[in-house]
Amino acid sequence: MKQKNAVAAKGGNIYLPYDKREGELSTVYFTRDLSENGLIRIFERVSEGLEGKIGIKLHTGEPEGPNIIPRPWVRGLYEKKLNNASIIETNTYYEGPRYNTADHRKTLEINSWSFCPVDIMDEDGAAALPVKGGKWFDEIHVGKNLLNYDSLLALTHFKGHTMGGFGGSNKNLGIGCADGRIGKKEIHTVPGNPDLWSIAKEEFMERMTESAKATVDRFRGHISFINVMRNMSVSCDCEGTDAEPVVTPDIGIIASYDILAADNACIDLIYNLPDGGGKHLIERIEDRHGLRQLSYMKELGMGNDRYILTDIDNNDKEITAEEAVANIRPEWHPDGFNVFRGRNKL
Repeated sequence: MKQKNAVAAKGGNIYLPYDKREGELSTVYFTRDLSENGLIRIFERVSEGLEGKIGIKLHTGEPEGPNIIPRPWVRGLYEKKLNNASIIETNTYYEGPRYNTADHRKTLEINSWSFCPVDIMDEDGAAALPVKGGKWFDEIHVGKNLLNYDSLLALTHFKGHTMGGFGGSNKNLGIGCADGRIGKKEIHTVPGNPDLWSIAKEEFMERMTESAKATVDRFRGHISFINVMRNMSVSCDCEGTDAEPVVTPDIGIIASYDILAADNACIDLIYNLPDGGGKHLIERIEDRHGLRQLSYMKELGMGNDRYILTDIDNNDKEITAEEAVANIRPEWHPDGFNVFRGRNKL
């Protein structure tokens, strides 16, 4: 670890509107089609460079987790486009049903991730990846088996997160590739502090992002990012059946070769939801200072926060985030509160 006295920047609770951003443009693809077919169609837009031994970094969830990406969608993508790939995961830092490899494999069976190989990358320990230009790390520990792969697809369920505010591609790689014993401890815990979660807000976002950068750099030119915006609880999938109820609309699927553009586009869609549809998730993101993920990715040169949003449902028309979510309307939930569901037309 480097710069032990480093100070985290402020401002992770401040949203930067699109028209206030500067820099180059990346391409982000968007579909409203939340289905196996929609996932396959958008994958085809970001499949270039995925070759050799391919890892699919997926959050496979706690037992019976209600909000993870539907298994039939992933199975369809695997069988039709990625049948030489493996799902890749790591064990958790907290004690639970994915804390060790034996229990983790039982959870995978419960959740029906049995249609393709699943590599628990830290089953045989950790390896160090360099962190270039980091504030907190010179290197970060990841699951050892990550180094066996030539290409990586970050297939992410975009949602809220108890510590990160939101979990997009950055969290999927930054936490999800870090091994359960060393790497996750480096991100979450002040050395010598008995509190596992003693690092939070801006410092946590920066450490997580530096970890993600190490993986993105490792696969540069052979990595793609897909964020599925469905069943977006303010809770992470690691909370399983204890996750907070979903009160944010289903929106669609985002994909890009640029990790920052992919995550920032999702945030922009949430902030532009009509009728207060993004309120609860925005509160979670800003309360945890999760927006620091985005600004720090840009500072580290991981991508662009400006992008061309390409609507693959409508002949690749260039649209704004506001236009993408304009037709989403709320419906009344029988439990007595407003729950939002996507009502976009293809």
